[in-house]
Amino acid sequence: MDFTVFQPADFALAACMFAGAALYTSVGHAGASAYIALMALFGLPAPVMRPTALVLNILVASLSSFRFLKAGLFRWRTLWPVLIGAIPMAFIGGSLHLPGQFYKPLVGAVLLVAAARLLWNAALPKPDEVRDIPVPLGIVIGAAIGLLSGLTGTGGGIFLSPILLFFGWSETRTASGVAVVFILCNSVAGLMGNFASVQSLPPELPLFAVAVILGALLGTSLGIGRLATPNILRALGVVLAIAGAKLIGAY
Repeated sequence: MDFTVFQPADFALAACMFAGAALYTSVGHAGASAYIALMALFGLPAPVMRPTALVLNILVASLSSFRFLKAGLFRWRTLWPVLIGAIPMAFIGGSLHLPGQFYKPLVGAVLLVAAARLLWNAALPKPDEVRDIPVPLGIVIGAAIGLLSGLTGTGGGIFLSPILLFFGWSETRTASGVAVVFILCNSVAGLMGNFASVQSLPPELPLFAVAVILGALLGTSLGIGRLATPNILRALGVVLAIAGAKLIGAY
């Protein structure tokens, strides 16, 4: 990789993506909402944001899935009902092209929801016994998250994890493993739904890819090792809130 072709702003954005990947993977996510927020703050055009976030999500979620699976932090019965609904809807969502005046407010709203989830870090109830997710309900939930993920270029883990924990369908660390595999499948489906969008990938993508993979190596080590970073995650929530407000206010 010829680093001389990159500008200082590219390295600054890559460094922020490294931090975002490290923080998100520490709690079983791949960081798409952080990447989109950062790209918005650095002024990247909307057509670049969705395919770039999905490609970075696939890289990070692939590594994270391997490490969480290897650590035994995964439960197939929790995943497959939501995955049945999510994959086709993520493909459909990815195939839809939203004009900037619709895409930016929608992504801004998703970022605000993600920010609220990070800022409002109230403890979710811990079930006495993990229950299996009802299959029809799981399919419906997965379909809704999948469609939103495909439309926005996110993986959906920021929505799935709290649902699993709130209803007692998973314990905390297993929910992280389930979420990151869900994110990987959703991101692949979303990108395949609009494969032509890869033509919009920026020339800085290799630099961003290296940054997020290194961040994921650090973050998954923290997540598997049970090292929490609540205050830093709240700071990331502020960044998401600013970016979300910027995107919504742009139109």
